[in-house]
Amino acid sequence: MPLIKEGVIAEERWRLLADDEPLPDEGPVLVSLERWQREENALLARAGLLGVRLKAGQHPEAIAAHVRRLVLVALEFPKFTDGRAFSYARLLRERYGYTGELRAVGQVLRDQLLFMHRCGFDAYEIARTDAAEVWRKALAEISVFYQATCGDRPRYPFPHSAVDAPSPACGRGKGPVAKRREG
Repeated sequence: MPLIKEGVIAEERWRLLADDEPLPDEGPVLVSLERWQREENALLARAGLLGVRLKAGQHPEAIAAHVRRLVLVALEFPKFTDGRAFSYARLLRERYGYTGELRAVGQVLRDQLLFMHRCGFDAYEIARTDAAEVWRKALAEISVFYQATCGDRPRYPFPHSAVDAPSPACGRGKGPVAKRREG
C-alpha cells in the first residue's frame, strides 16, 4: 500500500510487529498499544526508533506521557463512518504536543485527505496506485477555510495562507481570530 508524505510516495522504513513477534534489537518498529503497555520499558530501552499504532477505540491519552519519545503514531480508520481518529489527531497535536509523524492507516479515503491533513496528519497509507496525485488534488480542492488549524500545517505543494494560520487556542502563532482581537 503506498505511503504518502509531503505529497510524494515515500519508502516504508517501519516494521509493524505482531504482538507475539520477537522484538528486534534495532531498526524502527511500530507496535500495538497492547504491546506498548505490556513491554514499555523494553521498548524504550532499545536502540531503534519507536512508534505506536492505535485502533479506533484506543484513546491517545494512553500514550500521552511518552509522546516525546515516539517518532511515529499511527491512527486507524476502520471504516468510513468512524471519525474518532480525526479527534485523536487533534488531541495528539494540540493537547499532548506531539510533533512526530502522525500517520492515517486503514480505510483512508480520498474525500477525507484534506480534513485529515488539517487535523494534523502528515503521512497517509492510501490503497491506490495513483495515491500521490490523488493526495495533491484533494489538498488543492478547497482553498478557503473558516476554521484555523493548530500548528503549522503546510499545504503541499501550495503556499501557507493566512486562513491556515495556527489557532490562538494552541498557544502558537497568531491566527485570524487573534488578529481581530488585537485590532
